Amino acid sequence: MATVRPSTVLGRQLGDELRKLREAAGVSMAQAAEALDCTKGKISRIENGHVPVRTPDLMALMHAYRMEGPESQQRLLALARRANRRRREGWWHQYASLLSDTYVDQIEMESICESIRTYQVQLVPGLLQTEAYGRAVTVASRAWQTAEEIDRFVRVRIARQERLTSENPLEYWVVLSEGALRQQVGGPDVMRAQLQHLMNMAQQPNITIQVLPFSRGAHSGMFGPYLLLAFPQMTSLDLVLTETPTGNIWIEREAEVACYQALFDDARMASLPPTESLTLIQRVAKEYGS
Repeated sequence: MATVRPSTVLGRQLGDELRKLREAAGVSMAQAAEALDCTKGKISRIENGHVPVRTPDLMALMHAYRMEGPESQQRLLALARRANRRRREGWWHQYASLLSDTYVDQIEMESICESIRTYQVQLVPGLLQTEAYGRAVTVASRAWQTAEEIDRFVRVRIARQERLTSENPLEYWVVLSEGALRQQVGGPDVMRAQLQHLMNMAQQPNITIQVLPFSRGAHSGMFGPYLLLAFPQMTSLDLVLTETPTGNIWIEREAEVACYQALFDDARMASLPPTESLTLIQRVAKEYGS
């Protein structure tokens, strides 16, 4: 399956018009966020065309920016409808009935972000999973019951991985707890192949893999997995996705995002350098036999 990134031209056009309206009205980004009861990060992503704009939000922004004239308002509403329809052409929307809203959001954000940094405690992250490993994780999650649902979800996970090898590949920096190497998922053969896949992917120039060994002891980032997503525009604030058993949660408030940035820096500094990490991965892979 070819991964087709949805055009964000219409979204950027809408966002650019909203930014000009906001600035012309003398409304700060913080004041716009207050009008939507959201964060400045969301306003930034709207203005950069990264997220769809719901009709109630668009109406609230036009009111906050004192936009007059029904014709102008209708034009922006029509542009928003076209942009949102175009977004729904992303390949992942054919699986929308299978996926949670947060997971759909994650795939869409992956398609447009510039880099992801992630810390994983016990599992290899989805973008680096082999099909067999991903299937074992999917079965164990009990989120999908039938063989067809499991097959479809695994296909989604494999399709997401094309973001790492596309024409404009994602910069991907992964810190794995040693536990992710030793948590046996799918049996020794699956684990050996998975660790070999990690070593192969680490050769890609856009992928960095570090392992945080058990010997480092307690550290600030040991309390759960998370992803930090960064976007091309300098004005676009980072996003954090935290992973929980009952559903993933987006975090976008600047102070909280900064906390996770510091946690990731602590984790990577405590980890083995990439070359030593590969040596440890290779050693653990041998422990699973040949």
